[in-house]
Amino acid sequence: MTEAQTTDQHAGIQQNGDAMAESSTADDVFDSTYIEKKGKPPMVFVWRNIILMCLLHLGALYGLLLVPSASPLTLAWSGVCYFLSALGVTAGAHRLWSHKTYKASFPLRVFLALSNSMAFQNDIFEWARDHRVHHKYSETDADPHNATRGFFFSHIGWLLVRKHPDVIEKGKKLELTDLKADSVVMFQRQHYKLSVVLLCFLVPMLVPWYFWGESLVVGYFVPGLLRYALVLNATWLVNSAAHMWGNRPYDKTINPRENLFVALSAIGEGFHNYHHTFPFDYATSEFGCKLNLTTAFIDLMCFLGLATDCKSVSKEMITARVKRTGDSSYKSG
Repeated sequence: MTEAQTTDQHAGIQQNGDAMAESSTADDVFDSTYIEKKGKPPMVFVWRNIILMCLLHLGALYGLLLVPSASPLTLAWSGVCYFLSALGVTAGAHRLWSHKTYKASFPLRVFLALSNSMAFQNDIFEWARDHRVHHKYSETDADPHNATRGFFFSHIGWLLVRKHPDVIEKGKKLELTDLKADSVVMFQRQHYKLSVVLLCFLVPMLVPWYFWGESLVVGYFVPGLLRYALVLNATWLVNSAAHMWGNRPYDKTINPRENLFVALSAIGEGFHNYHHTFPFDYATSEFGCKLNLTTAFIDLMCFLGLATDCKSVSKEMITARVKRTGDSSYKSG
């Protein structure tokens, strides 16, 4: 982080990298001192999660069969729910609360928390904690979805087994004072189960039924389960595919890659080599809104005065890093 240079895009004020680091979180800085213990603990299956994930994906497949019978308005509503759910993860749990790459007003934080509940990927506090552990101990036993254990594990398998003891240990050592001090985060955590029932399942199902007469079955399985499963898998691809396939123009010494398919499906989170190299950049990419709907959303919020202090990396710093650690695949623009 010390080589980064942040830019307040809306005031034209630049700060040096040390000042930026102080205003960001140290919890997402890779810890090179961590040493894995010898031997591996036995794998313990979480059968409740296994059964629920199987049922969810079976329901999503049934929802896929129902797509031809869904009205155009229902399909459009499914797209809206997909986008809102994804924003709750990308602009909310990830860029705002995990990395503090920008500041959000109270109304925007409430909106992102509601969207995050619609995504149903653990509450913001738990999501951000695990993500900071992921960055701090990436591709080690302390990484919740360690990609060196293979595609299946990093995609979904990590949710089907007990966490490695090192993941739990390192997670408990993070301070997380910023998350504990955020009333929106803690309110969502306190009422998370109810918010998920309402926003992930009931609202997507009942809106098309009430407003344009869609059947409850289609409402439940298409904008409900199918949309939910698609958002889940789009997020998981960032942990799996974006750690395995693609180029590494910024840092060839780490596994995360630039993956355009993941960028499209996860509304901008596929520029993963850049993100792990510069985790404090609000855009997670040097290309602005290009293939990055989340960045476009944050820029719109800044324009409306609902977000401020977006951190970004100067072109000079990017160029210097590319020359020093890139894999020679870098293309600007």
